Amino acid sequence: MKQDSQTLVVDLDGTLLRSDMLYESFWSGFAGDWTLPFHAAVALPRGKAALKRLLAQNSSVDVTTLPYDDRVLSRLQDWRANGGRTALVTATDQALADQIAAHLGLFDDVIGSDGTANLKGPAKAETLVARYGAGGFTYMGDHEADLAIWAKAGGAITVNAKPELKAKVTCDGPVEHLDRPARDLSPYFKAIRPHQWLKNILIFFPMLAAHDLSLMVFFRALVAFVAFSLIASSVYVLNDLLDLKGDRAHPRKRLRPFAAGTIPIARGTVMAISLLLAGLIPAIWLGLPFLKVMVVYYALTMAYSLRLKRQLVVDIFALAGLYTLRILAGGTSSAIPMSVWLLAFSIFFFFSLAAVKRQAELVDGLKSGKLKAHGRGYHVEDVPIVTMMALASGYVSVLVMALYISSPQIAQLYSQPGYLWGACLVLLYWLSRMVMTTHRGNMNDDPVLYAAKDRVSLICFTLILGAGFAGASL
Repeated sequence: MKQDSQTLVVDLDGTLLRSDMLYESFWSGFAGDWTLPFHAAVALPRGKAALKRLLAQNSSVDVTTLPYDDRVLSRLQDWRANGGRTALVTATDQALADQIAAHLGLFDDVIGSDGTANLKGPAKAETLVARYGAGGFTYMGDHEADLAIWAKAGGAITVNAKPELKAKVTCDGPVEHLDRPARDLSPYFKAIRPHQWLKNILIFFPMLAAHDLSLMVFFRALVAFVAFSLIASSVYVLNDLLDLKGDRAHPRKRLRPFAAGTIPIARGTVMAISLLLAGLIPAIWLGLPFLKVMVVYYALTMAYSLRLKRQLVVDIFALAGLYTLRILAGGTSSAIPMSVWLLAFSIFFFFSLAAVKRQAELVDGLKSGKLKAHGRGYHVEDVPIVTMMALASGYVSVLVMALYISSPQIAQLYSQPGYLWGACLVLLYWLSRMVMTTHRGNMNDDPVLYAAKDRVSLICFTLILGAGFAGASL
């Protein structure tokens, strides 16, 4: 290709960027202002360019952490090294295009949508011909709408194009294809986080606590587990979309599929809706009480993602509530009355685990030299207080269990309740060890998942279950 006489024009969405700035700006704005969708609905009748201008003005996308395509960046660098000119011409709003160009420092020209005209397809082709002349530019794109542009170009480069699109590309010059990597479904499984479904085992806890192991009760609990898992996965996808900026600034979370660009954000939006609908079908079948719990769960997670997770201490209450709702879901799905003892234990125990989760984040920030947990309401000097919250709440949950063992109700379910004192001692040890492990910086972000892989934790859970079975059967 004639680099000395032609300008290499690069599209942004799906080409230079493994993402789409329309969705990037929407989710960024929505994370900061939950009313943004209503404003967007008002702007949409004025055209897509007006919508993009609104989203650009109400978002805070960090262009330095966006998932750029290294192959396209390398081509731009080579083109400029050989004396060629480059241009970023995109349907993205001009303000965001300017920010990206300023960050990369690779473009001689930057042209974006102006809030009135959406620079896409024929409109972009006319702009390029007017600026560089027919055949005076090589265009790099990825979309069906780019066919009108390639027809006027002096060279064509497709990026991650489907075979049917590549077959349609025609231009007055050479055609080159940068093919997409082999399809891999693992990012999609990673996005729905099936390993997090382990938390939903709590749904079976009410039937175990009530010693009701009938087939119908188990089946209804199993259906509830499936429904809760699908809706929880919808929440995980939604949370990742809302927290793109924070994830990209995190040493581990930046590798999540949406943050890394391995799954297009547009597909993530569809995934969140589809998983929610799939989970609501079995939830409706289980009846209104269970459905109400799921509505509360989804509403609380939305509130947590949009605002509560940035509120001091309130975020820990919200996380504890989300765990406890799993217990309530198990009870309502099987029509098992909820024990006051079980609810009291759950609230304090899960508050402790939620505090451990925050403690882990703060300790991690302290080790990396950060003064404040990103996107949270805590400073690293809050570690001692959060640690005390985790210990105090955990110990209160053990106290609740001890009081339950001493209560008259215990004789209805356990013939030898004395064995449960062993469970109290093991739980007391486990909670203390979890806090110490976190204090030393050896805890990942989620204590539940850590416990599922930790040999000592598994031994403790086995001993607790053994004490429960011994007290019930001997």
